[in-house]
Amino acid sequence: MNKLRFHPIEPLRFPLINRLYKQHYPAGKAKKDEVIWIGEDNSAIHCCVRFKQFDGFQLMTGMLVIPDARGQKQGQQLLVAAQSQLEQAPCFCFAFSYLVDFYQATGFVPVTESELPESLQSRLTRYRLSGKSLVAMIYQQAVTQ
Repeated sequence: MNKLRFHPIEPLRFPLINRLYKQHYPAGKAKKDEVIWIGEDNSAIHCCVRFKQFDGFQLMTGMLVIPDARGQKQGQQLLVAAQSQLEQAPCFCFAFSYLVDFYQATGFVPVTESELPESLQSRLTRYRLSGKSLVAMIYQQAVTQ
């Protein structure tokens, strides 16, 4: 495998992200108002994460590492590379409960539902009602490797 390059993707390349989601994470879909970071080599995109922008904060969503690349720390490398994006505005995420340790290792900490902006509280409630076991988190700081 070639060394991955991590960077925001240009909106013209969003169809590539949507194809990746369709293959590996059908619920995900790139939207034009999002900032999307990717990790790619010369042959393919291996991982991506989206940042939905709100007034005064952002929600990190749709993180995907292709199955063949999992366990190689690509997701962690992607979040380290995207640190400038994470620090641009308060950044929340809804982590599946089994991924809380992963997100904590990259600088996120759990928050209570009442600590979320109102628009995220209702979103989290909807997701949980659909059966998803999610933990609300906020990015606090860079974690040195």
